[in-house]
Amino acid sequence: MIGKKIVIAHRGASGYLPEHSLAAKAMAFAMGADYLEQDLVMTRDDRLLVLHDRFLDRVTDVADRFAGRQRSDGRFHAVDFSLAEIRELRMMERFEVRDGIRRAVYPERFPMGRSTFGVHTFEEEIELVQGLERSVGRKAGIYPEIKSPGYYHREGKDIARAALEILRRYGYTAKEDRVYFQCFYPAELRRVHDELLPEMGMDIKSVQLIAYTGWKETIRYDGKEEINLDYDWMFEPGAMKTIAGYADAIGPHYTMLIEGMIEAVVAVANHIVAEAHDEGLEVHPFTFRKEKSEMPVYADGSFERFLDIFYNHIGVDGLFTDFPDMAVKFLKETG
Repeated sequence: MIGKKIVIAHRGASGYLPEHSLAAKAMAFAMGADYLEQDLVMTRDDRLLVLHDRFLDRVTDVADRFAGRQRSDGRFHAVDFSLAEIRELRMMERFEVRDGIRRAVYPERFPMGRSTFGVHTFEEEIELVQGLERSVGRKAGIYPEIKSPGYYHREGKDIARAALEILRRYGYTAKEDRVYFQCFYPAELRRVHDELLPEMGMDIKSVQLIAYTGWKETIRYDGKEEINLDYDWMFEPGAMKTIAGYADAIGPHYTMLIEGMIEAVVAVANHIVAEAHDEGLEVHPFTFRKEKSEMPVYADGSFERFLDIFYNHIGVDGLFTDFPDMAVKFLKETG
Protein backbone atom coordinates (compact mmCIF):
# COMPACT_ATOMS: atom_id res chain seq x y z
CA MET A 1 0.00 0.00 0.00
CA ILE A 2 1.33 3.42 -0.97
CA GLY A 3 -1.07 5.68 0.94
CA LYS A 4 -4.68 6.11 2.00
CA LYS A 5 -6.98 3.72 0.16
CA ILE A 6 -9.40 5.58 -2.09
CA VAL A 7 -12.82 5.16 -3.67
CA ILE A 8 -13.21 6.20 -7.32
CA ALA A 9 -16.79 6.73 -8.46
CA HIS A 10 -16.94 4.95 -11.83
CA ARG A 11 -18.83 7.33 -14.12
CA GLY A 12 -20.29 8.78 -10.92
CA ALA A 13 -22.76 6.89 -8.76
CA SER A 14 -23.68 4.97 -11.90
CA GLY A 15 -25.27 2.12 -9.98
CA TYR A 16 -28.07 4.51 -9.01
CA LEU A 17 -28.37 7.14 -11.77
CA PRO A 18 -27.50 7.23 -15.49
CA GLU A 19 -23.73 7.07 -15.96
CA HIS A 20 -21.89 10.36 -16.34
CA SER A 21 -24.99 12.45 -15.65
CA LEU A 22 -24.38 15.47 -13.43
CA ALA A 23 -26.90 13.94 -11.04
CA ALA A 24 -24.76 10.80 -10.75
CA LYS A 25 -21.70 12.94 -10.04
CA ALA A 26 -23.45 15.00 -7.37
CA MET A 27 -24.70 11.80 -5.75
CA ALA A 28 -21.20 10.27 -5.75
CA PHE A 29 -19.82 13.43 -4.15
CA ALA A 30 -22.50 13.29 -1.46
CA MET A 31 -21.70 9.61 -0.85
CA GLY A 32 -18.11 10.53 0.02
CA ALA A 33 -16.23 9.25 -3.01
CA ASP A 34 -12.61 10.41 -3.07
CA TYR A 35 -12.53 10.84 -6.84
CA LEU A 36 -15.13 11.19 -9.60
CA GLU A 37 -14.33 9.77 -13.03
CA GLN A 38 -14.82 11.65 -16.32
CA ASP A 39 -14.51 9.88 -19.68
CA LEU A 40 -13.80 12.52 -22.32
CA VAL A 41 -14.72 12.64 -26.01
CA MET A 42 -14.75 15.52 -28.51
CA THR A 43 -17.43 17.26 -30.55
CA ARG A 44 -17.18 18.60 -34.08
CA ASP A 45 -16.54 22.06 -32.64
CA ASP A 46 -13.73 20.87 -30.34
CA ARG A 47 -15.63 20.79 -27.05
CA LEU A 48 -14.94 18.04 -24.52
CA LEU A 49 -17.94 15.99 -23.44
CA VAL A 50 -18.17 13.71 -20.42
CA LEU A 51 -19.29 10.52 -22.15
CA HIS A 52 -17.95 6.98 -21.90
CA ASP A 53 -17.97 6.16 -25.61
CA ARG A 54 -17.07 8.26 -28.60
CA PHE A 55 -20.55 7.28 -29.79
CA LEU A 56 -23.90 8.73 -28.76
CA ASP A 57 -26.25 5.90 -29.62
CA ARG A 58 -26.15 3.72 -26.49
CA VAL A 59 -26.95 6.36 -23.89
CA THR A 60 -29.01 8.96 -25.77
CA ASP A 61 -31.94 9.27 -28.17
CA VAL A 62 -29.70 10.48 -31.02
CA ALA A 63 -31.13 7.86 -33.41
CA ASP A 64 -34.58 9.39 -32.95
CA ARG A 65 -33.58 13.05 -33.17
CA PHE A 66 -30.89 12.83 -35.86
CA ALA A 67 -31.88 9.84 -37.99
CA GLY A 68 -29.51 9.35 -40.91
CA ARG A 69 -26.49 10.98 -39.26
CA GLN A 70 -24.75 7.69 -38.47
CA ARG A 71 -21.54 6.70 -40.25
CA SER A 72 -21.08 3.58 -42.39
CA ASP A 73 -20.40 1.58 -39.22
CA GLY A 74 -23.96 2.30 -38.11
CA ARG A 75 -22.82 4.37 -35.13
CA PHE A 76 -23.51 8.01 -34.29
CA HIS A 77 -20.07 9.52 -33.61
CA ALA A 78 -20.03 12.44 -31.17
CA VAL A 79 -17.34 14.10 -33.27
CA ASP A 80 -19.87 14.53 -36.10
CA PHE A 81 -22.12 16.72 -33.93
CA SER A 82 -21.78 20.22 -32.55
CA LEU A 83 -22.23 20.89 -28.85
CA ALA A 84 -25.46 22.73 -29.64
CA GLU A 85 -26.84 19.63 -31.35
CA ILE A 86 -25.78 17.37 -28.50
CA ARG A 87 -27.55 19.69 -26.05
CA GLU A 88 -30.80 18.62 -27.77
CA LEU A 89 -30.33 14.96 -26.83
CA ARG A 90 -31.93 13.16 -23.93
CA MET A 91 -29.48 10.97 -22.01
CA MET A 92 -30.60 7.81 -20.24
CA GLU A 93 -29.43 4.57 -18.64
CA ARG A 94 -27.06 2.59 -20.91
CA PHE A 95 -28.92 0.28 -23.27
CA GLU A 96 -28.45 -2.26 -26.04
CA VAL A 97 -30.67 -2.65 -29.09
CA ARG A 98 -31.88 -6.20 -29.68
CA ASP A 99 -34.55 -7.06 -32.23
CA GLY A 100 -35.11 -3.34 -32.69
CA ILE A 101 -35.93 -2.86 -29.00
CA ARG A 102 -33.88 -0.86 -26.49
CA ARG A 103 -33.07 -2.92 -23.42
CA ALA A 104 -31.19 -1.61 -20.37
CA VAL A 105 -27.79 -3.21 -19.81
CA TYR A 106 -28.56 -3.22 -16.07
CA PRO A 107 -32.35 -3.60 -15.87
CA GLU A 108 -32.46 -3.27 -12.07
CA ARG A 109 -30.90 0.19 -12.13
CA PHE A 110 -32.50 3.57 -12.87
CA PRO A 111 -35.39 3.07 -15.31
CA MET A 112 -34.70 3.96 -18.94
CA GLY A 113 -36.36 7.09 -20.28
CA ARG A 114 -37.45 8.44 -16.89
CA SER A 115 -36.71 11.97 -15.68
CA THR A 116 -34.50 14.32 -17.71
CA PHE A 117 -30.73 14.03 -18.12
CA GLY A 118 -28.36 15.56 -20.65
CA VAL A 119 -24.79 15.28 -21.86
CA HIS A 120 -22.51 17.94 -20.36
CA THR A 121 -19.03 19.35 -20.91
CA PHE A 122 -15.86 18.71 -18.95
CA GLU A 123 -15.86 22.32 -17.76
CA GLU A 124 -19.41 21.99 -16.42
CA GLU A 125 -18.48 18.94 -14.39
CA ILE A 126 -15.39 20.56 -12.93
CA GLU A 127 -17.48 23.57 -11.94
CA LEU A 128 -19.99 21.26 -10.26
CA VAL A 129 -17.25 19.51 -8.29
CA GLN A 130 -15.54 22.73 -7.27
CA GLY A 131 -18.88 24.30 -6.38
CA LEU A 132 -19.75 21.35 -4.15
CA GLU A 133 -16.33 21.53 -2.54
CA ARG A 134 -17.10 25.09 -1.54
CA SER A 135 -20.70 24.60 -0.42
CA VAL A 136 -20.16 21.27 1.36
CA GLY A 137 -16.69 21.96 2.70
CA ARG A 138 -15.16 18.69 1.50
CA LYS A 139 -12.60 18.07 -1.22
CA ALA A 140 -13.09 15.51 -3.99
CA GLY A 141 -10.74 14.78 -6.84
CA ILE A 142 -11.37 14.31 -10.53
CA TYR A 143 -10.17 11.37 -12.63
CA PRO A 144 -10.45 12.18 -16.37
CA GLU A 145 -9.76 9.67 -19.13
CA ILE A 146 -9.09 10.74 -22.70
CA LYS A 147 -10.78 8.25 -25.01
CA SER A 148 -9.25 6.97 -28.25
CA PRO A 149 -6.56 9.63 -28.84
CA GLY A 150 -5.45 7.91 -32.07
CA TYR A 151 -8.97 8.22 -33.45
CA TYR A 152 -9.03 11.94 -32.67
CA HIS A 153 -5.60 12.52 -34.18
CA ARG A 154 -6.98 10.98 -37.38
CA GLU A 155 -9.92 13.39 -37.13
CA GLY A 156 -7.47 16.30 -36.86
CA LYS A 157 -8.05 16.85 -33.13
CA ASP A 158 -5.73 16.75 -30.10
CA ILE A 159 -7.83 15.48 -27.21
CA ALA A 160 -4.89 15.26 -24.79
CA ARG A 161 -3.91 18.90 -25.22
CA ALA A 162 -7.53 20.04 -25.03
CA ALA A 163 -8.08 18.20 -21.75
CA LEU A 164 -4.84 19.47 -20.21
CA GLU A 165 -5.67 23.06 -21.16
CA ILE A 166 -8.97 22.78 -19.27
CA LEU A 167 -7.28 21.22 -16.26
CA ARG A 168 -4.73 24.03 -16.16
CA ARG A 169 -7.46 26.65 -16.47
CA TYR A 170 -9.24 25.23 -13.42
CA GLY A 171 -6.13 24.92 -11.28
CA TYR A 172 -5.13 21.27 -11.66
CA THR A 173 -1.44 21.60 -12.45
CA ALA A 174 0.63 19.68 -9.88
CA LYS A 175 0.88 16.19 -8.41
CA GLU A 176 -0.51 17.38 -5.11
CA ASP A 177 -3.68 18.57 -6.87
CA ARG A 178 -6.52 16.07 -6.71
CA VAL A 179 -6.40 14.78 -10.26
CA TYR A 180 -5.39 11.60 -12.07
CA PHE A 181 -5.10 11.75 -15.88
CA GLN A 182 -5.76 8.34 -17.43
CA CYS A 183 -5.47 6.76 -20.86
CA PHE A 184 -5.21 3.28 -22.37
CA TYR A 185 -2.77 4.35 -25.10
CA PRO A 186 0.84 4.28 -23.75
CA ALA A 187 2.26 6.30 -26.63
CA GLU A 188 -0.12 9.15 -25.82
CA LEU A 189 0.68 9.00 -22.10
CA ARG A 190 4.38 9.15 -22.99
CA ARG A 191 3.67 12.20 -25.13
CA VAL A 192 1.78 13.79 -22.24
CA HIS A 193 4.64 13.05 -19.84
CA ASP A 194 7.55 13.93 -22.12
CA GLU A 195 6.13 16.81 -24.17
CA LEU A 196 2.79 18.31 -23.18
CA LEU A 197 3.17 18.59 -19.40
CA PRO A 198 6.61 20.26 -19.56
CA GLU A 199 5.44 22.56 -22.35
CA MET A 200 2.37 23.61 -20.34
CA GLY A 201 4.18 23.97 -17.01
CA MET A 202 2.21 21.11 -15.44
CA ASP A 203 3.15 18.00 -13.48
CA ILE A 204 0.01 16.00 -12.66
CA LYS A 205 -0.42 12.30 -11.89
CA SER A 206 -1.10 10.04 -14.85
CA VAL A 207 -2.48 6.51 -15.03
CA GLN A 208 -1.72 3.77 -17.55
CA LEU A 209 -4.96 1.88 -18.09
CA ILE A 210 -4.45 -1.77 -19.03
CA ALA A 211 -6.58 -3.85 -21.37
CA TYR A 212 -6.39 -7.40 -22.61
CA THR A 213 -5.16 -7.34 -26.20
CA GLY A 214 -8.22 -9.32 -27.28
CA TRP A 215 -10.53 -6.52 -26.16
CA LYS A 216 -9.31 -4.39 -29.09
CA GLU A 217 -9.61 -1.44 -26.72
CA THR A 218 -6.98 0.69 -28.45
CA ILE A 219 -6.42 1.17 -32.16
CA ARG A 220 -3.50 3.00 -33.65
CA TYR A 221 -3.67 4.20 -37.21
CA ASP A 222 -1.01 3.79 -39.89
CA GLY A 223 -2.52 5.72 -42.76
CA LYS A 224 -5.84 4.01 -43.38
CA GLU A 225 -4.74 0.79 -41.68
CA GLU A 226 -6.14 0.11 -38.20
CA ILE A 227 -3.73 -1.75 -35.90
CA ASN A 228 -4.87 -3.32 -32.64
CA LEU A 229 -2.56 -2.37 -29.77
CA ASP A 230 -0.70 -5.19 -28.00
CA TYR A 231 -0.97 -5.12 -24.21
CA ASP A 232 0.63 -8.51 -23.52
CA TRP A 233 3.95 -6.95 -22.56
CA MET A 234 2.33 -5.19 -19.60
CA PHE A 235 1.83 -8.53 -17.84
CA GLU A 236 5.47 -9.55 -18.11
CA PRO A 237 8.02 -9.12 -15.28
CA GLY A 238 9.71 -5.74 -15.60
CA ALA A 239 6.78 -4.05 -17.30
CA MET A 240 5.96 -1.95 -14.22
CA LYS A 241 9.45 -0.42 -14.31
CA THR A 242 8.82 0.69 -17.89
CA ILE A 243 5.40 2.14 -17.04
CA ALA A 244 6.84 3.97 -14.01
CA GLY A 245 8.99 5.93 -16.45
CA TYR A 246 5.96 7.89 -17.66
CA ALA A 247 3.04 7.20 -15.26
CA ASP A 248 2.21 7.31 -11.55
CA ALA A 249 -0.37 4.53 -11.39
CA ILE A 250 -1.87 1.65 -13.32
CA GLY A 251 -5.55 0.92 -13.94
CA PRO A 252 -5.98 -2.79 -14.72
CA HIS A 253 -9.14 -4.86 -14.83
CA TYR A 254 -9.40 -6.62 -11.46
CA THR A 255 -9.01 -10.06 -13.09
CA MET A 256 -5.51 -9.06 -14.18
CA LEU A 257 -4.32 -9.03 -10.55
CA ILE A 258 -5.27 -12.64 -9.82
CA GLU A 259 -2.82 -15.49 -10.30
CA GLY A 260 -3.02 -16.71 -13.86
CA MET A 261 -5.26 -13.74 -14.72
CA ILE A 262 -8.32 -15.98 -14.34
CA GLU A 263 -11.06 -16.12 -11.75
CA ALA A 264 -10.47 -18.87 -9.23
CA VAL A 265 -12.29 -20.19 -6.17
CA VAL A 266 -9.48 -18.78 -4.05
CA ALA A 267 -8.15 -15.36 -5.08
CA VAL A 268 -4.35 -15.33 -5.04
CA ALA A 269 -2.48 -12.21 -6.09
CA ASN A 270 -0.04 -12.46 -8.96
CA HIS A 271 3.14 -10.40 -9.28
CA ILE A 272 1.62 -7.18 -10.66
CA VAL A 273 0.61 -5.33 -7.48
CA ALA A 274 3.89 -6.07 -5.70
CA GLU A 275 5.96 -5.03 -8.72
CA ALA A 276 3.89 -1.88 -9.23
CA HIS A 277 4.39 -0.88 -5.59
CA ASP A 278 8.11 -1.62 -5.83
CA GLU A 279 8.28 0.90 -8.68
CA GLY A 280 6.24 3.50 -6.78
CA LEU A 281 3.08 2.97 -8.85
CA GLU A 282 -0.39 3.04 -7.32
CA VAL A 283 -2.86 0.35 -8.41
CA HIS A 284 -6.51 1.27 -9.14
CA PRO A 285 -8.42 -1.65 -10.72
CA PHE A 286 -11.85 -1.49 -12.41
CA THR A 287 -14.84 -2.08 -12.20
CA PHE A 288 -16.51 -3.24 -8.96
CA ARG A 289 -20.26 -3.82 -9.25
CA LYS A 290 -22.62 -5.43 -6.77
CA GLU A 291 -24.80 -7.32 -9.26
CA LYS A 292 -24.15 -11.02 -8.72
CA SER A 293 -23.56 -11.48 -12.44
CA GLU A 294 -20.74 -8.92 -12.21
CA MET A 295 -18.91 -10.47 -9.25
CA PRO A 296 -16.33 -13.27 -9.50
CA VAL A 297 -17.05 -16.66 -7.98
CA TYR A 298 -14.51 -16.12 -5.19
CA ALA A 299 -16.58 -13.20 -3.86
CA ASP A 300 -19.18 -15.80 -2.89
CA GLY A 301 -22.04 -13.43 -3.77
CA SER A 302 -20.89 -10.74 -1.29
CA PHE A 303 -19.91 -7.28 -2.52
CA GLU A 304 -18.20 -6.61 0.82
CA ARG A 305 -16.10 -9.75 0.38
CA PHE A 306 -15.28 -8.63 -3.17
CA LEU A 307 -14.03 -5.29 -1.79
CA ASP A 308 -12.18 -6.95 1.09
CA ILE A 309 -10.28 -9.29 -1.22
CA PHE A 310 -8.89 -6.45 -3.30
CA TYR A 311 -8.44 -3.69 -0.72
CA ASN A 312 -7.00 -5.88 2.02
CA HIS A 313 -5.63 -9.08 0.47
CA ILE A 314 -4.57 -8.17 -3.06
CA GLY A 315 -3.52 -4.80 -1.64
CA VAL A 316 -4.78 -2.28 -4.19
CA ASP A 317 -4.61 1.44 -3.39
CA GLY A 318 -8.03 2.34 -4.74
CA LEU A 319 -10.70 0.96 -7.03
CA PHE A 320 -13.40 2.03 -9.45
CA THR A 321 -16.95 1.19 -8.43
CA ASP A 322 -20.49 1.95 -9.58
CA PHE A 323 -21.51 1.89 -5.91
CA PRO A 324 -19.22 4.38 -4.15
CA ASP A 325 -21.39 4.53 -1.02
CA MET A 326 -20.78 0.84 -0.35
CA ALA A 327 -17.01 1.15 -0.79
CA VAL A 328 -16.88 4.25 1.44
CA LYS A 329 -18.88 2.42 4.11
CA PHE A 330 -16.66 -0.64 3.84
CA LEU A 331 -13.46 1.36 4.34
CA LYS A 332 -14.92 3.26 7.29
CA GLU A 333 -16.09 0.08 8.99
CA THR A 334 -12.83 -1.78 8.44
CA GLY A 335 -10.62 1.14 9.43
